[in-house]
Amino acid sequence: MHMMVSKPEQWVKPMAVAGANQYTFHLEATENPGALIKDIRENGMKSCSVTQAEVQWHSQGPLVGLAIKPGTSVEYLAPWANQIDMALVMTVEPGFGGQKFMEDMMPKVHWLRTQFPSLDIEVDGGVGPDTVHKCAEAGANMIVSGSAIMRSEDPRSVINLLRNVCSEAAQKRSLDR
Repeated sequence: MHMMVSKPEQWVKPMAVAGANQYTFHLEATENPGALIKDIRENGMKSCSVTQAEVQWHSQGPLVGLAIKPGTSVEYLAPWANQIDMALVMTVEPGFGGQKFMEDMMPKVHWLRTQFPSLDIEVDGGVGPDTVHKCAEAGANMIVSGSAIMRSEDPRSVINLLRNVCSEAAQKRSLDR
């Protein structure tokens, strides 16, 4: 569950009770990320890899995800990186689907991959067959794609392409180490 809300602290327990099994919040929306991370873990969140409108693929499911908007410096996330399972770099301004992919967010993804090689790194916004290669090459191993899949005449082939591009990039990174 990707919570694009103010005061994400107030939603942890209700979402866990409702059956949410993963919780990603925006760093900009809380004054105490450490306490929120602890609360999410204490509520036993587990991973969710497929939602109705967005498809994510990854090898291991995150428990706690921390998102940053395009205007937030990636270094602002760094102090929390060892306490989270996934970092989400928004590649559009949050709020609605169908926006244009912001390629200038890829240095953030690359920086995270370089600094935290084992961290799951997700990108969300404008990702589809034309942009997934840039995301995977920068270091993203989790992709959120809504419009590109839902508007496709063959959603299954788009999903397979996204999955394969990320898999191949991850394998290449492993070989390069």
